[in-house]
Amino acid sequence: MPRHRSLRALLAFALAGAASATLASGASDAASPSSVREIRIHYRSHAGIRRGATVLLPATYDGATSGALPLVISPHGRGLSGRTNAAAWGDLPALGNFVVVNPDGQGRRLGPYSWGYEGQIEDLARMPEIVRLALPWLQIDRTRIYAFGGSMGGQETLLLVARHPRLLAGAAAFDAVTDFARQYRAFPQLACGGACGQFWTHGGFGRALQGLAREEIGGSPTTAPAAFARRSPITYASRIAGSCVPLQLWWSSHDRIVRDQLYQSDRFFRELRKLNPLAPITAFSGFWIHSYEMQSTTRLPLALQTFDLIPPDPNVHSGGILVGHAPEESAWCGVDRP
Repeated sequence: MPRHRSLRALLAFALAGAASATLASGASDAASPSSVREIRIHYRSHAGIRRGATVLLPATYDGATSGALPLVISPHGRGLSGRTNAAAWGDLPALGNFVVVNPDGQGRRLGPYSWGYEGQIEDLARMPEIVRLALPWLQIDRTRIYAFGGSMGGQETLLLVARHPRLLAGAAAFDAVTDFARQYRAFPQLACGGACGQFWTHGGFGRALQGLAREEIGGSPTTAPAAFARRSPITYASRIAGSCVPLQLWWSSHDRIVRDQLYQSDRFFRELRKLNPLAPITAFSGFWIHSYEMQSTTRLPLALQTFDLIPPDPNVHSGGILVGHAPEESAWCGVDRP
């Protein structure tokens, strides 16, 4: 266990550097000159552990006059935190007049490496109620709850759609793992530079991730195949396709973290379309680095505009992206035609 703790510390250090390069229910405000107010709240996870969440909302919000706002649940990527994830949103919550909750998360054994654990998904589903209890003056429109997540957060977004489709008005998954056993086997291929490369060479970084995955999940794909399947959105493809939840899938053929997106998000998209040709699913594929597109200064505005969460803007475009639009008949998904 001490060895795993040191591995987690080194991984957290490396991931924090990468993130900065690319980018009781007591509540506390963070002073900021921006148009977005940041509030730190706390909740009890499925395991009873006290965890934090960073809530973003328009700084001008007034519970007495502003009315109910849409809520975006945004789980973070592997090894990161709610605070780190919150930085990706910039001033967009003020532009679109919506709320974002960025939970720290909690896995079966590990905190920032939850990798789609069932208890973590249930905690995500509880976020609207957690926000309501922590911030009773903040009104949430329960008909407009969304999930947006990148990398591991994208994996968990898809699992949330699978397990709680009636909760969501829409979901967007960026550079997600959809087959976790396949990603586990690919971990040793991951390279890391900069500070990360000082600690791991010759596949050591990926093997460290494999060790953490075995600790969190309770084995490898060979010894615990059912546990890996439960954390893989592809397992629930039929359920997601039949849910009729509007869904955006974003992936890159130049991804060096989820290296074989042809067999991850691309394959997942094709499977969903095959299972339900009317499913309201839009695919966005391109050539960006991992999770680059889920930032306020890159493609996140386009994703939000697709769900009418920010106003139309002619400067927000899909240049350089191959878009597979949802079928025009998707409005009939789940509805008996007359």
